[in-house]
Amino acid sequence: MIRNFFRHVLESFKSLKRNGWMTLASVSAVTVTLILVGVFLALILNVTKIAGDIEKNVNVSVFVQIETSKKDMNKLKEELEDLPNVKKVTFSSKTEQYDKLVEKMGSAWKLFDGDDNPLYNVFIVSTDTPVQTKKVQKSAQKMDNVYKADYGGLSSDKIISISNNVKKWGIAAMALLIFVAVFLISNTIRITIISRQREIQIMRLVGARNGYIRWPFFLEGAWIGLLGTVIPILIMSFGYTQVFYIANKSLVTSNYQLISPNELILQLNILLLTIGVVIGSLGSIFSMRKFLKF
Repeated sequence: MIRNFFRHVLESFKSLKRNGWMTLASVSAVTVTLILVGVFLALILNVTKIAGDIEKNVNVSVFVQIETSKKDMNKLKEELEDLPNVKKVTFSSKTEQYDKLVEKMGSAWKLFDGDDNPLYNVFIVSTDTPVQTKKVQKSAQKMDNVYKADYGGLSSDKIISISNNVKKWGIAAMALLIFVAVFLISNTIRITIISRQREIQIMRLVGARNGYIRWPFFLEGAWIGLLGTVIPILIMSFGYTQVFYIANKSLVTSNYQLISPNELILQLNILLLTIGVVIGSLGSIFSMRKFLKF
């Protein structure tokens, strides 16, 4: 049995080489599909995370103007505490904000230490209920020495709405893409099998079982799926890391963050690899069914 398995593996490699253009077409179909699936999935997960952060974050971040004196900051804190529906006011210095940034973004941001720190001192204002957050934000924005008071506002509402739509339509789009990939691969492999139909008929005439005939094509489809994951994995590994650092520069000041590459890339690449191999195998099986029924 083991000898037969290695024979099937060897035969599948020979078939890939013998049918070079068909193999390339199938691999290309898997590659394009998995790139789109990876992008959709990363988008869905990140939009969902940010929407969840917004829903949980009922605080108002009040950014203090850079040249504000300590006396004026103390006065601003008292004014914030006196606002209706304010439960707690917590001060976070720009040094603390910088340390959080370095922890999230990596050692590259250590270039901005000391006087080069571009961040702001912040008062974190907690409200009694999320409903009061917007009113407190508007009142804080009008105060002296306030650079910006932010809780997300309309952008938060839009992101939550976008999150629901992305989850709904993104999953449907991925399912459609996977179906199209299976269809394309099965057809490209079917063309290969048609050219070998005589070979299959001879194998059946000499008594070969369907499983024995099917195995090399099954493995061939798996190899096609595996090869088709190489480029998507490289794109997600390097591309997502760049997107993470670029996007987080604008998100971090609002206390939001994309999913860390360390948390996402490995799991996403394993998923893409699994989908690729499964798609290739299923495409091969579907294309063989017609030729094993006679």
